[in-house]
Amino acid sequence: MGRIFEVRKATMFARWDRMAKQFTRIGKEIAIAVKQGGPDPDNNPALRRCMANAKGVNMPKDRVEAAIKRAMGKDKTDYEEVVYEGYAPHGVAVMVETATDNPTRTVANVRMHFNKEGGSLGTSGSVGFMFNRMGVFKIKNEGQDLEELELELIDAGLEEIGEDSEGNIIIRTPFTEFGNMAKALEEKGISTISAELQRIPTTTVELNDEQAKEVLQLVDRLEQDEDVQQVFHNLK
Repeated sequence: MGRIFEVRKATMFARWDRMAKQFTRIGKEIAIAVKQGGPDPDNNPALRRCMANAKGVNMPKDRVEAAIKRAMGKDKTDYEEVVYEGYAPHGVAVMVETATDNPTRTVANVRMHFNKEGGSLGTSGSVGFMFNRMGVFKIKNEGQDLEELELELIDAGLEEIGEDSEGNIIIRTPFTEFGNMAKALEEKGISTISAELQRIPTTTVELNDEQAKEVLQLVDRLEQDEDVQQVFHNLK
């Protein structure tokens, strides 16, 4: 029983850590959205998107409201969005999106993470050309006809539509069409589980299990950094 409890406890703490990281990430996104477009979600599409994403990860409503209030307060933290590029072991390209109030600290930490796991931090543009920045929307599959939905959304910039491993519907648009798609889904009354800008690799690198493990150790280390928002790579 003791061993089972330890395993269960470790799993539970890992889940709490992931939730805390998600809440922190969305809290920063809310701060940036409020700074750019104000605290009223009715007039701020970016803030509406953040609030929908918060709901998607079960972030409590009072925490969302507190994040909005902090973003309006005198002691608010001004976050700067900075993207870093580099290589993981075995030539895997990595892009790291951060939101930081201290870029000097952040770049030092990101460089350390790359170095500790056998990778190398590159310069701006060193791997960015290997990724397409796209809008990615996740909606609940409620038996919609995908072909019909595709026809309805194609004028809003739809590029790809399909299902993920959990059966949710995934919609991808070019970066430039992100706002149009968000507006189209709202107008059609389609709620999103999440709506994010992601960097999708144009080509991928296939490695054996041991090599892939080395790459994912770097990704995991980066994702645990408090300044890191998202990490993208082209490992297959």
